[in-house]
Amino acid sequence: MNMNNYDELIQELSGLCGILPEYWDITGTQHIASLETKKAILRAMNMQIDTSDDVTRQINERRWKAWRSFVAPVHVLSVNAHPVSIPVYIPVKEGEEKDLTVSVLIEDEKGNKDKIHYSGDAVRISEQQWIDGKRFIKLNLSCEAKKEIGYHALTVICSHPETIFPGGSDTIKKTVRLIITPDACYMPPGLQKGRAWGLSVNLYSIRSEKNWGAGDFSDLRRIVEWIAGLKGSFIGINPLHAIPNSQPFGVSPYSPISRLYRNFIYLDMEQIPEVATSDELKKIISSKKYRQERANLNKEALIAYERIASIKETILRKAFDIFHEKHYSRSTNRGKAFRSYLSEEGDALARFATYMALYDHFSGKGRRREVRQLCCYSWREWPEHYRDPSSQAVEAFKKEHKIEILFYQYIQWLIDGQLREIAEDAGKKGMSIGLYHDLAVGSAGSGSDAWSYQNVIAGGTNVGAPPDDFSPDGQTWGFPPMLPEQLRETGYEVFIQTMRRNMKSGGAVRIDHALGLFRLFWVPDGLTAKDGAYVSYPAEDFLRIIALESIRNHTVVIAEDLGTIGENMRESLQRFQMLSYRLFYFERNYPDPSFLPPDKYPVMALCAVTTHDLPTLTGYWSGRDIELRKQAGKYRDEAQWQEQIYARERDKELILRALKSHGILPPEHPSDPVMVPQMTPELCLSVYPYLARTPCKLLLVSLDDVIGTMDQQNMPGTVDSHPNWMQKTPLMLEEMMKDRRFDDLSKMLKNFF
Repeated sequence: MNMNNYDELIQELSGLCGILPEYWDITGTQHIASLETKKAILRAMNMQIDTSDDVTRQINERRWKAWRSFVAPVHVLSVNAHPVSIPVYIPVKEGEEKDLTVSVLIEDEKGNKDKIHYSGDAVRISEQQWIDGKRFIKLNLSCEAKKEIGYHALTVICSHPETIFPGGSDTIKKTVRLIITPDACYMPPGLQKGRAWGLSVNLYSIRSEKNWGAGDFSDLRRIVEWIAGLKGSFIGINPLHAIPNSQPFGVSPYSPISRLYRNFIYLDMEQIPEVATSDELKKIISSKKYRQERANLNKEALIAYERIASIKETILRKAFDIFHEKHYSRSTNRGKAFRSYLSEEGDALARFATYMALYDHFSGKGRRREVRQLCCYSWREWPEHYRDPSSQAVEAFKKEHKIEILFYQYIQWLIDGQLREIAEDAGKKGMSIGLYHDLAVGSAGSGSDAWSYQNVIAGGTNVGAPPDDFSPDGQTWGFPPMLPEQLRETGYEVFIQTMRRNMKSGGAVRIDHALGLFRLFWVPDGLTAKDGAYVSYPAEDFLRIIALESIRNHTVVIAEDLGTIGENMRESLQRFQMLSYRLFYFERNYPDPSFLPPDKYPVMALCAVTTHDLPTLTGYWSGRDIELRKQAGKYRDEAQWQEQIYARERDKELILRALKSHGILPPEHPSDPVMVPQMTPELCLSVYPYLARTPCKLLLVSLDDVIGTMDQQNMPGTVDSHPNWMQKTPLMLEEMMKDRRFDDLSKMLKNFF
């Protein structure tokens, strides 16, 4: 094999598959994707590339894919693109096109149909191509009727008097998806000219007198009522995605097993109708044993996910038994409501519930703990016949374990119900946005989404990030990317369902790592994050689908656009009226490190001080994050550590100067951070009026900042050296609701919102 020729072919194929040849890191240094990395990514895309002939075959397949496909599997068009134009590719010999008849049928979601016929002179060839000795023609078929936004079924039928088509047929027929979208996301009337503020809460971390060791939906309901009374317009919460609830690897809300469904640990057990009306369950919950266990869970310094999940699941199973007997089996109104929910959720929920039942089955759940330690926690380790959701073995399992699968569907129904009620309460309390959800960038390769949608998931690689100041070695996030080509082949179904479900019961959604809508950093197995490369994604289609779901769900979209994101990407996000995500820590007068004045922030943005991955104001001021990173061995050497300490002291002085220059701190307040050794409530609260002076549409206040929490929830790059996602708030919810700092904050912000 001619290696030079082979290498050139690999480069060509990589370009066709969207592997970007280079990228610039946060310091402006250029990185060239190596041949080894490109080959590893191509293999992760399920391509055979062992020989030059293999690569040539893959190149030809992609180069001529549109021509051989007859009609592309999905078309995403603006509602203002008129007329609707669909390219169709037909294999015909010279002269045969004069006898072609082409029909186009477009059916909307309500069953309304438009039909167009082309024949004779109306069949106009826009282009032709010879592929492997065969002639193909391209037609651009137009539909003059204006289409409403939504999902349409597009059927194209091409007929000829003779059997000229492949397989000896006289007809080619294909039905694909046509998605007509708005050109911008939803913006509520109050935000079109006005602004709003809200509180960001890590719900799992909330301590209260009534919860069972982790924040729950009743805590969230009380927070909504409390902040609505302080004239806040929304509550930002961590992703509620389903996770294993096992420590330390299965507790991150940003590494879920599914982004489509949610974690039952947030359910308020006593608000479940089957619990509230059952004397037996009320007796169990009020028993000395259960009261003691709940008291112990509340006293734990860290969140005991496994124990909380276990005690809640025990009650849920008993509640389900009652529901199944009294409602589901007898088709009461409540039983009918559940059946309606199952119908609406369809195959997606059925697969998730099946995965959960299989997970229990193969992980040895319910057996002795020492046995469970040896069992399979990833579907990739299940017996082979169960790794395919459509296999006969899985079908047989579904029939045998029908009730168990129904149980997991019942849990999601309960979650949806409690969340919907909270969202409705927020509206009734005057919150213009209500719940602000958070969508993780991906889900674990061992989880439900990866098992259910294997056809769109890349194998042998993970999503990550290139090296930066916070992670000098780069990051690998532990979940596989989706395959751009396969997403299109499946009509973007998984993407659509993910966006739709994460907009339910919410007035806003934050899309974590919005850069991933344009490109994702792939890190193939066996390589380090430094060796990764970016792969491009169909951003325009993604943005249009998000806009469609946003309008339908009345959901504001916040695109987390931190990091090395190009201005062209930001412009695209803004074009679709997605709010930028601006953090005080990072908004500087670059290359000068001084903090950006409030009036220089963009209008179409949400501004905040920090996130779960960054230090709280109290932790930032004390240098707690730098200390913890040093303990975790995250600095290259002593010099880098000292450099971080110096930069932090400089930044603290710059913060004081910025606050004083805008009259937020009095002139006599010290400008030297040595004179302000600790973050004070007054200094903490003064940062928020600074951000309130920006023109940003939304201001997000961190609960942890206001109450003076020291440690951030997550220390990127660590697993068990920092209690990631397990820390509880230092104050009880009941104490916070009486804390004057929140009243003072509300009074400060009243002048701006």
